[in-house]
Amino acid sequence: MKLPTDKVNQLRAFYDGRSVCVTGGAGFIGGHLCDALLSLGATISVIDDLSNSTLEHLSGLIELEPERVRFFHGSVLDDDALARAVKGFQTASECCKTVFHLAALGSVPQSVRDPQRTWSVNATGTLRVLEAARTGGNPRSINKSGAKAERVVSISSSSVFGNHPQMPKTEDQLLQPVSPYAASKAAGEHLAASYAACYGISTVSLRFFNVFGPRQSAESTYAAVIPAMTKRLLDGEAPLIFGDGEQTRDFTFVSNAVLAMLMAGATTNQLTGQALNIGAGQRISVNQLATTLAKLCEREGVRPIYEPERAADVKHSYADTSLARQLIGYEPVTSLESGLAETVEWFKRMMAGRGGG
Repeated sequence: MKLPTDKVNQLRAFYDGRSVCVTGGAGFIGGHLCDALLSLGATISVIDDLSNSTLEHLSGLIELEPERVRFFHGSVLDDDALARAVKGFQTASECCKTVFHLAALGSVPQSVRDPQRTWSVNATGTLRVLEAARTGGNPRSINKSGAKAERVVSISSSSVFGNHPQMPKTEDQLLQPVSPYAASKAAGEHLAASYAACYGISTVSLRFFNVFGPRQSAESTYAAVIPAMTKRLLDGEAPLIFGDGEQTRDFTFVSNAVLAMLMAGATTNQLTGQALNIGAGQRISVNQLATTLAKLCEREGVRPIYEPERAADVKHSYADTSLARQLIGYEPVTSLESGLAETVEWFKRMMAGRGGG
């Protein structure tokens, strides 16, 4: 994953030598963020409970830079583990300057099956992260002058919009979450804004629109549509589509998401709890996606298998990213077509290396 040279130079000036904490840093998006932060010279503290990820990638980063990457095995619901992670490599009186909060249960269907756990991890977990950032990981000695961390970049989701008919989605639309997952993400946004208002900590919530890319898991029952389809096609199976396939999505390559997080962490513009859309600015139907992936996988002509529509699935999603451009300078750097091609090539290499496909 490559970022534009001008952006890299700009971001390196900010992150070089900076201490950061990444919750959920062993996951798909978190791992890519850690790659970028390491290349920019940051010192990284990661906390992850490994419930939806492994240490396979992160352990390689630790071996490469043991003095700059530290891992804490634990949940964001574990105050002690979270406090240690927010401290990171810092002294007793300091903590990480920037916190990237990605830890979450990220599946709408899973949230329908287990709403209580989804709420605990996503909503209560966000509260715990904000509190750890506010207190510098030491709630008994709160800095009365304000927050110990300078900024929290929290990851939200386009699902908070629900089925609002307006397209593209703009941040001033009324939120209409239709799943426990979406409701938990909306709550996290409000918590981040409230911490900015009450405690003076700089916060921002990034509403990701269907992020995809290399290293995204295709194995889970709740696997996202692109890795799930790609694996089935490379295995010689027909892709599964839930519903009629005419639902549309703004699929966003992971390099765009990583750039948005880095820009949000580094901007000098005032961030006081705003929620920003982060997408690619284009949308296609799931049927079109299946056709495109079949061509890239050299399985043209394979007809999808249609299953009943899943509960709480949103029909259409498409991001207006003009506010993110204004506040953090975000512009997509990888198109859908390029991102899909890179993702399929990664799956081909991965499956060939494991004797699959």
